[in-house]
Amino acid sequence: MSLVSQIIVSADNELRYPSIGELQSIQSYLKTGEQRITISCILRDKEQDIIQEASKAIFQIHPEYIAPGGNAEGARKRSLCLRDYGWYLRLITYGILAGDKESIEKIGVIGVREMYNSLGVPILGMIDAIDCLKKATLKLLRQEDAIIVSPYFDFIIQGMS
Repeated sequence: MSLVSQIIVSADNELRYPSIGELQSIQSYLKTGEQRITISCILRDKEQDIIQEASKAIFQIHPEYIAPGGNAEGARKRSLCLRDYGWYLRLITYGILAGDKESIEKIGVIGVREMYNSLGVPILGMIDAIDCLKKATLKLLRQEDAIIVSPYFDFIIQGMS
């Protein structure tokens, strides 16, 4: 749900008009609308570059993952890992566009620890992978764009921790 929708639903549930603070939040969100779209386009267009750089970084941190018997051993397992990286990057764009972390929480954080544990995927490795995605992404962005993007990565990392 977008920030605007969330404020409207909250006010309606309480049978009131949006507060001054809520209206200021909407105004701030709308001022960054074009910037959020631009950021989302960069992430979409540079997805493969981001994933490639992040995968190099994660496998340097955890070379045991691509070693024989590792979770990312061989082309098939490695492609599954990279698919997940793309999925998380896409979730980040949803949050950026909505101006809210709720979609990330619903789609990508709730139950993620249990899922990875059941698949035998080390959660620490996924946390490191998201951090590598964050670093690769932020290299492509201007400082003012990085300020918008960072909290969404941090939210996923915190949700996995």
